[in-house]
Amino acid sequence: MWSLITIVISLTLLIVLALRGFSIIIIAPVVSLFVMVANGLPILETFQETYMGGFIGYVKNYFLIFLFAAMFGKMMDDSGAARQIANLLLRIIGKDSKYKVLVAIMIICAFLTYGGVSLFVVIFAVLPIAKPLFKELDIPWHLFMAPFFTGIGTFTMTMLPGTPSVQNIIPTKYLGTTVTAAPMLGIIAAVCVIALNLWYMKHALKRSEKRNETYLGMQNPDRDKMDIIEDVYKNRKLPNPFISLVPPVALLLTLNLFNFEIIYTLMGVVVLSSILFWNYIVAKKDTINLGATSAILPIINTSADVGYGSVIAITAGFSIFNDAMSGIPGSPIISLFIATTALAGITGSSSGGLAIAMEALSSTYLKLGLNPEAMHRVASVASGGLDSLPHNGGVITILVASKLTHKDAYKHIFVVSVIAPLLASIPMLIAAILFY
Repeated sequence: MWSLITIVISLTLLIVLALRGFSIIIIAPVVSLFVMVANGLPILETFQETYMGGFIGYVKNYFLIFLFAAMFGKMMDDSGAARQIANLLLRIIGKDSKYKVLVAIMIICAFLTYGGVSLFVVIFAVLPIAKPLFKELDIPWHLFMAPFFTGIGTFTMTMLPGTPSVQNIIPTKYLGTTVTAAPMLGIIAAVCVIALNLWYMKHALKRSEKRNETYLGMQNPDRDKMDIIEDVYKNRKLPNPFISLVPPVALLLTLNLFNFEIIYTLMGVVVLSSILFWNYIVAKKDTINLGATSAILPIINTSADVGYGSVIAITAGFSIFNDAMSGIPGSPIISLFIATTALAGITGSSSGGLAIAMEALSSTYLKLGLNPEAMHRVASVASGGLDSLPHNGGVITILVASKLTHKDAYKHIFVVSVIAPLLASIPMLIAAILFY
């Protein structure tokens, strides 16, 4: 029992330190050291073999995916192709009402992320479009977080079959599945989460109007600074919008229809993007170098999480946790969901929590006779709920980029990216139990 208590204390430390702004690269080994000392584990051996084993294992499996995905996103960003896709979708959807603008932002973000563009690229492609629209229609800026997080952090991240997100790729390494695993389960969850969040966006907009909130009405001493979002594409020649669609569409078709290995697929779209957009990229060497180096921090952060999880997994307390999860009444698929979403919430990372769950629990649940495809989809969806708690690195980065605070806008993130995915998981779990 003491071992389990030490795990809880370490998790509390992890969350508190993350909320105070410390990097997970520092936090993970510190809390791992606490777990080692408290559980009487040999420190040097555990760091070298267990912590670094988990850390290096994750880098080995996913570095090339992070690398080529980051390079692809950077090319789509610097060439203006991502912006052109956003502009095209906005023209198709329209912008003649406040609600339609919110829906348009959601669809733009969803299309870009489903097409393999990183959420950190999407935010900078969409901000210069969204800001003037919100100001023109007098929509309170804090509402931006509802459509943005719906588009980048729910159905395109974990639910829709075939999405190239790392959350959909991780289970394939452990379960022998493909990125289209259990499509029915993913579609059920996706339809539910979209319906819930469309309703919430309309509800939040109406509530805002009743309160007479305006774009300029938010209390912020840096209001003038908040309105300045530099448009780096202004007065630049950009690629044709339909040509801009070619690499994301090629990625999805190659990955899903032809079942190419994800690394080859990403390499291919990097080459294709280079051919199509080379003349539109101003600082070509910088795009290549920054695209490559921008993969480093995300994978190191997640690997640090996985290293911590590897240390947790060898303690007696984790065996108690594992037994408790396996002993939850009903189908084991429910306990797999609970364990994965708990780990994602604890680490503040969907990919980190999912990697820990797959590393520590996948063999246990396979031995229980669970369908690997159902496990893939349920675990993937489970990773995308509690991961968006306030200490999540993506949440913090996007709020900063949008010049908003947790106080301003986190309530919207919590509803669309935590509550809605958890609710949408209920019919998915029922279908998994009945049909798998």
